[in-house]
Formats: sequence, structure tokens, C-alpha cells
Amino acid sequence: MSKGADIELIQVTKRYGAALAVDAVSLKIPKGTYCCLLGPSGCGKTTTLRMIAGHESITQGDVRLGPTVVTDLPPARRGTAMMFQSYALFPHLDTVDNVAFSLKMKGVDKSTRRAKAMEMLKLVQLDHLAERRPAQLSGGQQQRVALARALITDPQALLLDEPLSALDPFLKIKVRQELKKLQLQLGISFIHVTHSQEEAMALSDLVVVMNGGRIEQAAEPREVFNRPATAFVARFMGDHNVLSGRVAGRADGAVTFEVPGGVSFTAPDEAGLEPGAPVEIAVRTDRIRIADAVIPGCGLTGLVQNIEYHGQKVQVALAAPGVDDFAVQVPESAFFAKPLSIGEAVPLAWTPDDIHLLKPSPSA
Repeated sequence: MSKGADIELIQVTKRYGAALAVDAVSLKIPKGTYCCLLGPSGCGKTTTLRMIAGHESITQGDVRLGPTVVTDLPPARRGTAMMFQSYALFPHLDTVDNVAFSLKMKGVDKSTRRAKAMEMLKLVQLDHLAERRPAQLSGGQQQRVALARALITDPQALLLDEPLSALDPFLKIKVRQELKKLQLQLGISFIHVTHSQEEAMALSDLVVVMNGGRIEQAAEPREVFNRPATAFVARFMGDHNVLSGRVAGRADGAVTFEVPGGVSFTAPDEAGLEPGAPVEIAVRTDRIRIADAVIPGCGLTGLVQNIEYHGQKVQVALAAPGVDDFAVQVPESAFFAKPLSIGEAVPLAWTPDDIHLLKPSPSA
């Protein structure tokens, strides 16, 4: 197997008439990286993947695979392979012939291509089902056949379009583990489109969060979760509260800002914000504690709107003046030692170290 190559997108743009689907995206994916393109429907992630594959033309910009600009090359000459969401297996062919199909199209003789197909099926642990047809396989097995078929061309990068979306939750976790193990074994880059935050966090070396055709943040999963770049990333990744307001004053390396309801909070003065400037902060839901009293600048009194039991934690949704949607994760034992009720007013507090200043969104 080839050990892959760096993939670089240079100011890649895609327009459909007047509609802008991908807006001047630049990204470098080092070889051997498991990269997830993550975002809501319509954010441009699948279009970006298809442009890397060559299944979608590029309006402006370039795609580079290693030293080669592949922008105008057809898919078969790019050194990438794509696994489609539908799997697209041929129902009349058995598993081994499905996997060997691309080699047949290249004129490889039958014994050579079948031997290579069996090698690929062994890699995905399906060699014992070589003679079955797709209809005789489970969804997870069909997915692995599609994976083997993509890998038989010895690609430098494998592109996966929502590969786990059709699987049930238990199988998703199992196949997810197999994908990561396979990627490490092959040593090539996997570029995987998903709208699942959990999937991206579990699999990725590099998470690329997209919104409105642009990249909001590209970083390691832990960086994206602990230091979301923008309010969009903080909200999309979940488990963060975002507070938005305008700067009222500055003192001692911090700014005071007010939300529309008149409540004031503090934020680190990292950006030299002037009075009147917009400011947004994120505070993780598990860093907020139920307090005896509100700490000025680092707390609020919220009215309990909803309570959800999640096993090891209890999610409490609250509202406050100028803050419609605020959540707190309370450890299960702590919650049931002192339960809360809907309609109850609760003082909440956090520390200055728990505050993360957000940047304006590039998609705004």
C-alpha cells in the first residue's frame, strides 16, 4: 500500500450559477491524517469532498495531492478513491467481483484481480463471504465491501461521504473503530464527511468545522472542543453556553460586557476590545456550578425550564434576563443529592478560567 501524500486545497470555490456553495476554502491535510469535514446540511462539506475526488468541477482555486495539482484530472487519475454513502454495489455480482470491478475496467486479468480482491476482503475481515451477493449481506458488511472496493486501487487518500449514516447506533460504534484501525494500518489519509459531532471527535486527528461554505475552525478535536474559535463552533459542537453582548468597560486585563437584558459579565481582554464593541464568550456546561449566590461577572440566576436525565449526568436548561438558552450539566449524584424543580430560580457560577473569548464568524 502507498503511504499517501499531503492534500492541499488552495482558495477552492464552487458556484452553482449565482449560488455560492464553497467560498475560497484553503486547507492542508497532512498525509496519514484522519480528517473529518463536519457541519450542518448545506454547509459545503460534501461539495468540498467531491471536488477533492474530481466528481465536482472547481469554479476557482486548486487541489494539490503531494506535488501534483490534480484540479483538472479525472477521478481515476487523481490517486484518491471515494466511498459513496449509498455503497453502490452491483447486485448481480458476488462480493469478490464487486471489489475487483475497477481492476476489471483497467484490463487486469481475472486471476490477478481476484487475488487482489481477496487480499482486500481479508483486510476488512470479509474473505469468508467472498461468494455472497450484496442482498445476502448486512448493512455493515455491505459497507465493508464498498470500503474494500475503494481501497483496491491503492489510493493515496480515501474519501468517505457519510459512511456511517445508514447504520444503527451500536453498529456505528463498531464500524467507527474498524475505520480508525484500518486508517492507522494503511497509513494513508481518510477524509470523512459527517454531520455527527460525536463521530468527528471519536475518529479525527483533524476536525474541519464548516458553515456557509467556509471553514470556521480546523484543529485537533480537543482544541475544537475546549477552544471553539467562534460562536457557531461552540454551539454546533454542543456542551457550551454562548453569551453575547457589548463592551461596557475595561479594567485589570478584563472587559465587562452587558447582554440585552442588562446583566453584566466579564471576559478576558485578549483582543483589546473598545467600549461598545460586540463580544461573545463560551462557557462549558460542565464547568458551571450551582452556587449559594451569584458571583458578579461570573454567574447569573436562571429559571429552570427543563430537566433531562442522561445517566451519569443531568442536563438542566435555564433562562435568564437577556439569556434565553442556558444549560448546565450536573453530575448524577450531585443532582439527586439536591434535586432541582422546573420553575425554580437557581444561582449559577463559573470561574474566570472557564471563560473562552470567541472570534467573529467568517461565515457571518
